[in-house]
Amino acid sequence: MRQRSVSDLMTPTAVSVQRGTALMEIVRLLEEYDITAVPVVDDGRPVGVVSEADLMHRHTSGKAATVAEELMTSPAIVAEPDWNVIRAARTMEEHRIKRLPVVDGLGRLIGVISRSDLVQLWLRRDRAIQEEIVEEILVGTLGLPPSAVTVEVSDGKVTLSGTVPSSSLVPVVVRLCESVDGVVEVVDRLGFHEDDAAVAAAGSDGSRPEPETRR
Repeated sequence: MRQRSVSDLMTPTAVSVQRGTALMEIVRLLEEYDITAVPVVDDGRPVGVVSEADLMHRHTSGKAATVAEELMTSPAIVAEPDWNVIRAARTMEEHRIKRLPVVDGLGRLIGVISRSDLVQLWLRRDRAIQEEIVEEILVGTLGLPPSAVTVEVSDGKVTLSGTVPSSSLVPVVVRLCESVDGVVEVVDRLGFHEDDAAVAAAGSDGSRPEPETRR
């Protein structure tokens, strides 16, 4: 299991324009492809982005820009294909943009990922998330019986309750659940049969602690 990457969700054939692409051609492309921004490329590498906001700014400011190079916001904020979706989402939020050009190791444009791509990911049905956690994580990966942990999912918020064999397994379960697509938060209410951290610590002085159960 792994968190989805940008390469999993991006649109691989990105609409792009050149530095000298005319204003009206940019407007036509935005309308034709129903997109909010288009990357400006030079030798296949994004050098800027022309967005609807840039076009509105031109209109309200009386700016005389007529080609992409004069309209674009530069430099282009880009993503890499191996980024996880959390990093992509945070980059969009930080820069207040809706689309990220995706570039390869040479900086060449290979696709675009949009906010709507990420929204579809987070809108996974709660039932699908619950089934993946139970079947793939708890039973498949960790070998726990299905009855050991109760998994409740509501709007992407996962609540875990029940008892696992050892204390060291609790953070592992939580971390694996956080990696599932569509999960926005994990609430840990897990108990454990043995505090193996305490057992390991006791080994240094020869004593052995009493068995403990976290509730």
